Amino acid sequence: MSVSNDPLVISFGEMLIDFVPDKSGVSLAESYAFIKAPGGAPANVACAVSKLGGNAAFIGKVGDDEFGKMLADILKKNGVNTNGVSFDKEARTALAFVTLRSDGEREFMFYRNPSADMLLKESDLKMDLIKQAKIFHYGSISLISEPCRSAHMAAMKAAREAGALLSYDPNVRLPLWPSAEAARSGIKSIWNEADFIKVSDDEVEFLTQKDPQNEEAVMSLWHDKLKLLLVTDGEKGCRYITKKFKGKVGGFSVKAVDTTGAGDSFVGAVLKAAAKDPSIFDDEPKLKEALLFANACGAMCTTQKGAIPALPTTEEAQKFMSSNKPN
Repeated sequence: MSVSNDPLVISFGEMLIDFVPDKSGVSLAESYAFIKAPGGAPANVACAVSKLGGNAAFIGKVGDDEFGKMLADILKKNGVNTNGVSFDKEARTALAFVTLRSDGEREFMFYRNPSADMLLKESDLKMDLIKQAKIFHYGSISLISEPCRSAHMAAMKAAREAGALLSYDPNVRLPLWPSAEAARSGIKSIWNEADFIKVSDDEVEFLTQKDPQNEEAVMSLWHDKLKLLLVTDGEKGCRYITKKFKGKVGGFSVKAVDTTGAGDSFVGAVLKAAAKDPSIFDDEPKLKEALLFANACGAMCTTQKGAIPALPTTEEAQKFMSSNKPN
C-alpha cells in the first residue's frame, strides 16, 4: 500500500500486458522473441505517481488468470493501492503485441475479444475509494464498449460529485475503435467534463484534422471548464494553456529505445504536483517548473524497454535534470 500522505490520485481504466520485441526495427512477423512488459496507460500513470512519492490507486479489471495476478502484484510492488482492482473469471487479461520501429515509436496489435478490462461493471466500482480522490484520471479506451463505458461514466460522476479534479489523457489507439470517426466522436463525448487534458501533437492532428503546430487547431480543443490543456511535442517538450496564460517548456533529447509510457510518466509527474499543490494551475513559474520536471520524467522513460520498469523516482529525475540541459 502507498504510505504517502499526499492527496489521492486515482487512475481508472485498463491494465494489460505489452509484449515488446527483443529487437527494435522489426515487424511482429519477423520478431523472434518478446519481452513481457506490464502496461495500460492508466496503470502506468498510477505507478508513475507512486514512484515519484505520490499517493496512487488504480481501478480496473483484469482476468482471474496468471497475467491478471501478476499485474495486480506489480501495482502493489510499485506502491499503488489495488483495492479497486477486480478479477473476471470469464475473460482473460488483455494483451498487446507492440512493434518497435527503429526510432522507438510503436505499432500495436491487440488481443481482446472481449478482455477483462472491457467487462468492468458499475457494480464492480468501489465508490468509497473513488470519493477519496483529489484527482480522478482516465483515458478513452474504457469508453469503447459496454459495460465498461457505463462504469467509466458512473465513476467520473461520483468523483466529480465528491469534488475531485477530472484528468483526461485520451491515449488514441485507433485499432481498438470501429473507425477513426467513432474514435473521434467517442473521445470528444466526454471532452467538456475534464479539468485537465493532456494530448500529444499527433492526437491534436487526429482530433482536429489540422496541423498540430497551428495555435488555432490547439485552441479549438480548449473549453471553459478546463484549468489546464497540455500538448506534448516529444523531445521538443510541451505547450501549456490555462485560463490566464500559455507558453511552452523545453524537453530533453535522449537516445529513445521505447517510447511506451513516456506520456504516462509525464502525466504522472504533473498529477502528483497538482494533487499536492493545485495552485500550479494559476501560478505560471510553478507550472513551468512542474512541467520541466515532467518532461524529464517522460524523456527518461524512453531510454528503457517497457513502461513501468522505466518510470523514474524523484531522485533519478532530479539527477537526470542536473546533468542534462533542456532543449
